[in-house]
Amino acid sequence: MYKVKTYNQISVKGLDRFSREKYEVGSDIGHPDAILLRSQKLHTEVLADSVLAVARAGAGVNNVPVEDYSKKGIVVFNTPGANANAVKELVLAALLLGSRGIKAGIDHVKTLHDVTDAAELHKLLEAQKKQFAGSELMGKTLGIVGLGAIGSLVADIALALGMKVVGFDPALSIEAAWRLSSDVQRAENLQSLLSRCDYVSLHVPAIAPTHHLINDDALAQAKKGLTLVNFARETIVDPDAIVRALDSGRLKGYVCDFPEPAFYGRDDVIAMPHIGASTAEAEENCAIMAADQIMDYLENGNIKNSVNFPAVSMARCEGQRIIFSNENVPKVLGNVLSVLADHDVNVIDMVNRSRGDLAYNILDVEQQVNSSVIDAIAEVAHVISVRLID
Repeated sequence: MYKVKTYNQISVKGLDRFSREKYEVGSDIGHPDAILLRSQKLHTEVLADSVLAVARAGAGVNNVPVEDYSKKGIVVFNTPGANANAVKELVLAALLLGSRGIKAGIDHVKTLHDVTDAAELHKLLEAQKKQFAGSELMGKTLGIVGLGAIGSLVADIALALGMKVVGFDPALSIEAAWRLSSDVQRAENLQSLLSRCDYVSLHVPAIAPTHHLINDDALAQAKKGLTLVNFARETIVDPDAIVRALDSGRLKGYVCDFPEPAFYGRDDVIAMPHIGASTAEAEENCAIMAADQIMDYLENGNIKNSVNFPAVSMARCEGQRIIFSNENVPKVLGNVLSVLADHDVNVIDMVNRSRGDLAYNILDVEQQVNSSVIDAIAEVAHVISVRLID
């Protein structure tokens, strides 16, 4: 029986994916085979040697020490696209909040509670409403930085609203490119995008190259009066640079999901409490996807949506399956195959994939394999981990 340890509140619909006959799932599991979590920070957690995989029900994995786990052969999964619709809808709300005096108007109405006569209130608001006038999105240009699952959906909805869309993504995958509308114009670089857009929405991961991607130098290139929207990660922008750009008028407004002390008391900043993916549907979708990925890996060795290992999938054959990971250097696979040959084990089917410094292999074998074969593979130079699946 496989054991899965959970952190945080995982949607029941995700937990129900685990068969009670095959899986023991809970928050107090000892020696788990896999971990399923949302926001729990694992950097200071002591990880059991039994852990084979970690799945985060969400897109970002900055709460998981991916590099350390990679060295141990632990596959780290995320759930890209599962919460994309939830974030897309909130980005649409952010664009509207940034273009119209919606929040300021609502806040103003709340100050008029002393006006008890309806006719007087209506007359007063009719005279005051011009101070909350905004502009329409139609015909304006939206820049999207990052054209993955969320960015492509934002592009679609912006085009449907009659906006012009410019995109920039130096790491655009082939799959993402196929999803993208042909009406999205391409920017050569970030500076080009910032200089020509009325609105810019950020959709890149929080990794070292994107830390403070939006800084003083970048904002100096922005079209005057730009409204910036950030529902990606807080570390992508330098908050002090945002404040300076707002004070200078280079930025008209900043709408984000990440409040900062520097933004307190500012009418030109609308900061939400990190609610981009906080819908029942998104939490269910993320939990279901994460659970399915864990099961397919534990039961079949297949990998989908890993942030540290290559995508690998192979249909099951008769017999047993050996999976192993290794440092991506020459001769490792050949040496493992030699071990199998020395033990008279015939390989029926196999697949080998690599990603950066890591390689991953699935081998279906004809004969029953005993522990001595697995131990011999584990002793091959540069092999990180090995497992037998019946």
